[in-house]
Amino acid sequence: MHRNALEYIRKWHHTENRKPLIIRGARQVGKSYLVREFAKQAGMSILEINFEKNPEIGKLFDISSIDKTCEFLEIQYKTRLDPKTTVLFLDEIQAAPQVIPILRYFYEEQPKLCVIAAGSLLEFVLKDHSFSMPVGRVEYFHLGPMTFEEFLEAKEETELKKFIGTYHFGDSIPSPLHQRLMSQIRTYSVTGGMPEAIKTYLENSWESCESVKKNLLSTYMDDFSKYRNRIPDLRLRKIFQTMPRLIGEKFKYVNIDPLERAKDLGQALDLLCMARVGYRIYHSSSNGVPLGSEINSKFFKLLFLDVGLAISASGLNLLDIEKVEDLNLVNQGKLSEQLVGQHLLYDAPPYQTPELYYWAREKKNAAAEIDYVVSVGTHIIPIEVKSGKSGTLKSLHLFLKEKKLSLGIRFNSEPPTILSEGNIILMSLPFYLIGQWRRLFQEVQR
Repeated sequence: MHRNALEYIRKWHHTENRKPLIIRGARQVGKSYLVREFAKQAGMSILEINFEKNPEIGKLFDISSIDKTCEFLEIQYKTRLDPKTTVLFLDEIQAAPQVIPILRYFYEEQPKLCVIAAGSLLEFVLKDHSFSMPVGRVEYFHLGPMTFEEFLEAKEETELKKFIGTYHFGDSIPSPLHQRLMSQIRTYSVTGGMPEAIKTYLENSWESCESVKKNLLSTYMDDFSKYRNRIPDLRLRKIFQTMPRLIGEKFKYVNIDPLERAKDLGQALDLLCMARVGYRIYHSSSNGVPLGSEINSKFFKLLFLDVGLAISASGLNLLDIEKVEDLNLVNQGKLSEQLVGQHLLYDAPPYQTPELYYWAREKKNAAAEIDYVVSVGTHIIPIEVKSGKSGTLKSLHLFLKEKKLSLGIRFNSEPPTILSEGNIILMSLPFYLIGQWRRLFQEVQR
């Protein structure tokens, strides 16, 4: 299945003086597949080392001589590491943490060799080990679930993907086409963006897809035993299972378990966020960029890893989603917030750490909240996720007026429109244009 990330890796590969690439992301988002597919399309052989399966191979990496390391690997695997034709793929590198600082020497001593590493729990290693990270000697690449447009391509809906990729404000979207696209985004919401779930849905059935998602959720919980020396896995399971129903809400530890200390629950949540099965969406005052410079770490909302997994974890199924026309009416709108949020998280260039913010004012009789706040250059953009035509957008107007901004975005189930009220411009986009919001924002700005 096609991933947009392949184009970035191809550009990285052709960059002069490239550095070893470390792909970071949750388990099962497709890191290994991405590297194998890149090697295949580039016509290169691949030497793949999985340190989780073979941690002893880490002993072959000699910090004093990368040439010796390459020689050891060639002997061990009876192959040749040709800089022009070989990809050295170090998978699950967190299981051999001593190898991470050695990556810098590949850059310094074997810069022509194509070296890619991947890990799903790297943040754990980086937090616990005292070794010096190869700062400035490696590149990071952050990978999330498949996007809606990648889903369309996997379904061979290339014309639909082309249509939304070339849509401009003022173009008409006939009602049947709009309904078809809304049907596709609902289908995507059920499958989610986990590659195995999408592949199974396309090749087998909904039941098989649901089985894959349930197994993925179980796999994440099975992983909790690896954290047992830090946090009781029962506490981790409790938070993990509660996350989907808390999407979009101001987070309160009492909603997890009123009998547990907030500090203990906070440490467990830290681990789940480091494993990237959940994300804290922090409150930002949003007075300027970068938005992260004005966060209040005491106030945050949660996003789950993937909308399809959130649906399965919530006990919903295909019929629950298909029987309503408006995604925002499902599970009190939490799933539409998850759908938009996970796309916004990974909307930035892949070398940037995924981050997303929200804004709220909690004055008595004057409360207001913006679901998400993003930035493009120096522009700050409030984003609301609303149902149909019924959303009042009172908070959006208040935010724009208070921050002296002129443009906001609404995602809903209606066809795209631009509304102008005085100096304020509102871009109203259907959920299926989530991957095009940045391009359309630039179009309106011109």
